[in-house]
Amino acid sequence: MTKNTISYLIGICIICLFCFATCKYSFEDTSPIPTDVKTFRVNYFENKAQYINSQLSPQITEKLKQKIINTTRLQQTNADDAHYDISGYVSQYYASTISVSGNNSSGNRLTVGVHLSFVNHLDDKKNIEADVVRTFDYDANKSLSEAENALNSDMVKNIVDEIFNKIFSNW
Repeated sequence: MTKNTISYLIGICIICLFCFATCKYSFEDTSPIPTDVKTFRVNYFENKAQYINSQLSPQITEKLKQKIINTTRLQQTNADDAHYDISGYVSQYYASTISVSGNNSSGNRLTVGVHLSFVNHLDDKKNIEADVVRTFDYDANKSLSEAENALNSDMVKNIVDEIFNKIFSNW
């Protein structure tokens, strides 16, 4: 390479570095929250499913609070006048067979459903009533309690992420 080519390439690299270093674009989970929204309240997510996993309701409630605190600028409150009021309940929780080999089950599925109620006290047009349902497959050789123990953190994370996205994203 000639001296001019090397100088040219160095110049291009410096310009590219400057452009990328000053770039303000970032990936965020949330769409912009209006500036007048300051507070949120997450009510306890009761378990109204036919089968009750006693860990699920308190974990969903607490993980949702933590995700909102850690991901948004909103302040948590327990007051009735919270700008965003989030509530819901576990509506589905059951296991079913998804595959059979011979006369035996070879795979099972745990279905978890949550009914979400989101009230925006500053803009009634943004209120949401929705159902979030996720499925989690597990080996038929495991008992339901073994599967629950193995899948618990994924169940809670996926349900909380889905609820969060319904409220705070434009998807």
